[in-house]
Amino acid sequence: MSIYDIIVRNGTIVTSKSIFQGDIAIKDHKIGAISKCDSLLETGHTEIDAIGLHIIPGIIDSHVHLNEPGRTEWEGISTGSMSLAAGGVTTYFDMPLNSFPPTINKQAFRLKETLAKRKSVIDFRLWGGLIPHNLNDVEELHRCGAIGFKAFMSPSGIEAFQHIEDTALYNGMEIIASLGSLLAVHAESTVITEKLAERKRYFKQTSAFDYCESRPIISEMEAVNRILSYAETTGCKLHIVHASSSKVVSLVTEAKRKGVNVTVETCPHYLSLTSADFSKIGAVAKCAPPLRNGDEVEALWTSFANGEIDMIGSDHSPAPPELKQVSDGDMFKVWGGISGAQTTLSILLEEGYWKRNIPLQRIVEATSTNPAKRFGLYPFKGDIAVGSDADLAILNLKQCYRLSEKELFYRHPHSPYIGKKFRGRNVTTIVKGKVIFKNGRMMINDKQEIMP
Repeated sequence: MSIYDIIVRNGTIVTSKSIFQGDIAIKDHKIGAISKCDSLLETGHTEIDAIGLHIIPGIIDSHVHLNEPGRTEWEGISTGSMSLAAGGVTTYFDMPLNSFPPTINKQAFRLKETLAKRKSVIDFRLWGGLIPHNLNDVEELHRCGAIGFKAFMSPSGIEAFQHIEDTALYNGMEIIASLGSLLAVHAESTVITEKLAERKRYFKQTSAFDYCESRPIISEMEAVNRILSYAETTGCKLHIVHASSSKVVSLVTEAKRKGVNVTVETCPHYLSLTSADFSKIGAVAKCAPPLRNGDEVEALWTSFANGEIDMIGSDHSPAPPELKQVSDGDMFKVWGGISGAQTTLSILLEEGYWKRNIPLQRIVEATSTNPAKRFGLYPFKGDIAVGSDADLAILNLKQCYRLSEKELFYRHPHSPYIGKKFRGRNVTTIVKGKVIFKNGRMMINDKQEIMP
């Protein structure tokens, strides 16, 4: 009789294709056996009774900003990865711009990689940056293991990470295509957003609604149309990040029909918060592109239900509280970024599964399976199958809770979701066969328990 490291028994196992009752046995960081009918007769050094609970593949968050090195006081790898683990995330891809130095060459990549190996409590990959003056570094970043490259078509807000003009962008896409890699883009029109913002500020129109109106959906659509034409011409694999509207998603869907190799993500905040919420909550709900109205939220859910949205990324973009303060009511001045690494799954369960009858399989597909396939990690990640990494999130779909600052692992526990009531939460996170998070506590080295 085999003895496994862990056996998770009696759970409802959910993949992107199926739901069934069964046991999962883990050995040497991998899934060693799965039962679909009868209980496994083998034993485990640790046994977890998951009766009444659902087990999904660990979430892959392809879009986070942990800011280390250089801006650890904004978040940091330790607190950021613990926050992700608490939310059922087992792998994240860290964006290149908020670090200092930004991840735009081999030296910066190796520095961040070394820190992440030492400090991250879950698995990770790193994005490389594409900026106007690092095209000669792209191939070396790819050899270092960059999961892909990130570029901004409008100013990023970080001086050391400049947005890239069209000629350099096109040239960079040719290089990335030759490497078989992928480009992710923040797609907003610089001309439209800067001209509208300039006009708003001239007339001292600086409220939350004014900020949203200065970055309209048409700005995203213009930039997405442009970058799709470059992808079609260069053959570069493309990923549109944080689409805020179904109108943007529709452009991607049409491009797919034409044979363009493109995927699109949206974020939990675009599926759960509106511009009216932004006006009420304040600066902690500021982001770019901005939040949209309620009709846009519903249309985005329709796109998600139809399978047109490939994946969900939290776009966790934290900042110290002082950068989120508005002294004179000018919403243009404050840092634009939402802290959301820990709440992605709760939002999808509450707003999607419970309120809009989105199947769990579709949620798994968008949060785990599709990211794994798109970024070359499947089948080792993104599925519950024999031989896959033992990356699991165990959920209590019926558990209700109201989010409080006290349970956030963020370095700065502010969030637009504080006070919001959720149904469904992650109760246990297993990363490569190790229980990392359980019932509100981080489990470090199998002994040390850390609370927020």
